[in-house]
Amino acid sequence: MPSLFDAINLGGFTAKNRVIMAPLTRARSQVDAVPTALMAEYYGQRATAGVIISEATGISREGLGWPNAPGIWSDEQVEAWKLVTEAVHQKGGKIVCQLWHMGRMVHSSVTGVQPVSPSATAAPGEAHTYEGKKPYEVARSVDADDIARILNDYERAARNALAAGFDGVQVHAANGYLIDQFLRDSTNHRDDAYGGVPENRVRFLREVVERVVAVVGADRVSVRLSPNGDTQGCIDSNPETVFVPAVEELERLGVAWLELREVGENSTFGRTDQPKLSPVLRKVFTRPLVLNQDYTREEAIAAVEDGIADAISFGRKFISNPDLVLRLQKNLPLSEGDMATWYRPGPEGYTDYLTAE
Repeated sequence: MPSLFDAINLGGFTAKNRVIMAPLTRARSQVDAVPTALMAEYYGQRATAGVIISEATGISREGLGWPNAPGIWSDEQVEAWKLVTEAVHQKGGKIVCQLWHMGRMVHSSVTGVQPVSPSATAAPGEAHTYEGKKPYEVARSVDADDIARILNDYERAARNALAAGFDGVQVHAANGYLIDQFLRDSTNHRDDAYGGVPENRVRFLREVVERVVAVVGADRVSVRLSPNGDTQGCIDSNPETVFVPAVEELERLGVAWLELREVGENSTFGRTDQPKLSPVLRKVFTRPLVLNQDYTREEAIAAVEDGIADAISFGRKFISNPDLVLRLQKNLPLSEGDMATWYRPGPEGYTDYLTAE
């Protein structure tokens, strides 16, 4: 069996190892969602990852409600992203752009418009805004025109990602955001072709992926799902019945690889007693499977060697360990990060972490 540090083919490119950098929102963009030179330095520092999945990147102003998160709907954003992709490529790395629409998780004070979702629901808790945290608002239920417009936004964003030099794209269909809201019965109360039975709730995901595949090619598309547990108030009463047909569609569409964010009873981002679906979904999806769930070094090595996963994505460990691959390979101590600096502007807690060397 391969090891965590062996190369792997991910469709349109080969990753030099199986240590994947998971998407990490860091809020270092300009207010108009344009990436900065500091972001190019940050990603370049982490280019030893097998592949970097960019921080979640908005496909439209409507869908991007996180302050100082980046977008990829404008020419100015595309030009700024070129600095990032060039920095990664100069270090011999690969990077894909994660395409994001937050759905009901945005706040109108950030976007200027009411949030949208498959149904008129509100997320629990509070949203991050430029004026501090505010309670989430009730989303407007999308109609046919909204869906058509949002599909166009995904297609434009995928085209822009190629123009910006990304090696591929990942469709963010996890963590309680728009596509996930369509998938799960706690947030999708529709009675039309996009709601009700699981096959209908999968339709929006399928149509998004079809549009993205048509632009960039299936061999440069991946999808992220979170198939078990409650994430930001988004949960399904019987996840196997919806996520198995969802992954069957992704298999049919030929996407290059699939990433699953799974949670357990003691996870740091969501907790659940719902069983993991990766063993079931691995039987459905025949191409590389990447798993993400607070893996330790030993757990990650074992998961790949035992064939449970083809690669492992690490999130928070990459924040404070730009040379995470080396540290894992040589079993070196990991640096601890400072949560207070995760979303703070500037280099502190962003580009100032030292390598082991």
